[in-house]
Amino acid sequence: MGFIHLENMEFYAYHGHFIEEQTMGNKFRVSLTIKTDLEKPANSDKLEDTINYRIVYEIVKAEMKKKSHLLENIGSRIINAIYEKFSDVESITIKISKLNPPMGGIMDCVSITLTR
Repeated sequence: MGFIHLENMEFYAYHGHFIEEQTMGNKFRVSLTIKTDLEKPANSDKLEDTINYRIVYEIVKAEMKKKSHLLENIGSRIINAIYEKFSDVESITIKISKLNPPMGGIMDCVSITLTR
């Protein structure tokens, strides 16, 4: 087994409960870890023997374009889409952070983490 990490992908999107978030948008960061068997690609050195990182990125990018009220919903959609595309995934952990959230105070971000 091994882990593939895509860390701190940044997107500008229109997610949130408040109408201002849905119209003005905000920056988001997404990191994910995929647990899978990496023995075959480690030995073959062939892209077709592993999970293609670019395809994973494109899945995340496509899901981030779809508006959601909750980070939990976005995370679940991304996980589902990756499982649909790659049958050899054992588990996925995703962290989604909303930068500068409208919380009435100063903070870097709010985040959720899901594992399936």
